[in-house]
Amino acid sequence: MEKNDFNEGLLGFLDASPTPYHATKNIGMMLENAGFERVFEEQAWSLQEGKKYYVTRNDSSLIAFTYPKRKDYLLVGAHTDSPNLKLKPNSVMKEHGVVKFGVEPYGGLLLNPWFDRDLSLAGCVSYLDSNNMIKETLIDVKKKIATIPSLAIHLDENANNERTINKQTDISPILTTSEDFDLEEFIKQELVKNGISDVKEIYANELSFYDAQEASYVGLNDDFIASARLDNLLSCYVGLVSICSVEANTPMIFVANDHEEVGSDSVSGAAGSFLENTLKRIFPNYEDFVHMVRSSTLISADNAHAVHPNYHSKHDKEHAPLMNKGAVIKINANQRYASSTKTISRFMNVASSINEPYQQFVTRSDMGCGSTIGPITATRLGIDTIDVGLPTLAMHSIRELAGSDDAHSLYKIILGYTV
Repeated sequence: MEKNDFNEGLLGFLDASPTPYHATKNIGMMLENAGFERVFEEQAWSLQEGKKYYVTRNDSSLIAFTYPKRKDYLLVGAHTDSPNLKLKPNSVMKEHGVVKFGVEPYGGLLLNPWFDRDLSLAGCVSYLDSNNMIKETLIDVKKKIATIPSLAIHLDENANNERTINKQTDISPILTTSEDFDLEEFIKQELVKNGISDVKEIYANELSFYDAQEASYVGLNDDFIASARLDNLLSCYVGLVSICSVEANTPMIFVANDHEEVGSDSVSGAAGSFLENTLKRIFPNYEDFVHMVRSSTLISADNAHAVHPNYHSKHDKEHAPLMNKGAVIKINANQRYASSTKTISRFMNVASSINEPYQQFVTRSDMGCGSTIGPITATRLGIDTIDVGLPTLAMHSIRELAGSDDAHSLYKIILGYTV
């Protein structure tokens, strides 16, 4: 796939995936278009050699796999979730002439950029139908329905020097001045728009606010891609297109886990049993399972910190990745990343063989280091792993920035592993 087509598809995927649920649904549809057959965890599997399959858990995590004779798999892992503001269960507050929502921050989000943005709402809703059956569906309001207004500088003369944000009181999105607003009726109206009118009662929901501004190119020469949720839908898209680009006889697995931003400790997170359960069903014989794990490689793909041109001192100057200069190999002596000499060498060799650039990142020794699904998965399975990422600015902001060359370059390197 050429770079322009790749990036146009990426922009569309970002806009269509405001939540992990939507991302997983869209990934599933794209996989089916590429010939993958869906299987279900709660049903018996009868896999046929030479076919391609995918399975989901919690509708927010997904694993796709080919099923050839060979057991030396290439796994590509990413995560579907991003920092955001989630609605609290009793979220509606009517005071001071407006209706506003109580929200809870999800993950380590950068709060300042959420002010003065056009916000919409999306997520998963469960409801009771007229047959007393509990059902779930996704909604995406799409309309710009809310905003979090900044406090005017006239009322806070220290705003540009020392403004702090209270997560309980300062970040409630305002919705309307009409005090007759009812959230349950609002959700029902959204369900009707989706063709669902048989709703007896709304039960639980997991709804998140998101920036309504579309993903786009930015820069004099379209140098950058700017969007919400680049961390880590950017890597999800790379992994998705990669597995859709290989033949069924090529051993590859794509893993997209939820809840990485909050530690991965969940039924659908990387610390859960989803991948291990799936692999043991693909390889029910224990000897085959161990053979597969120890002959395979996991590329854990998550975003990397590009050197910020205005804050370059935040990087080790010898390990300061640049945008549009290639994927980043992430290294940490304390195993916050799972890269090893063995896996790094192979990545370098593959990239060099197809003339694709790569960079290396080590965080400053006097600063903390984040982590990824890489060490978690490597620990749980015992699989050789490398952590790589695409250079990004404004990570965990409501709108992030990445180079327009890098994702396509990583895609080509991943395919280079399969030659």
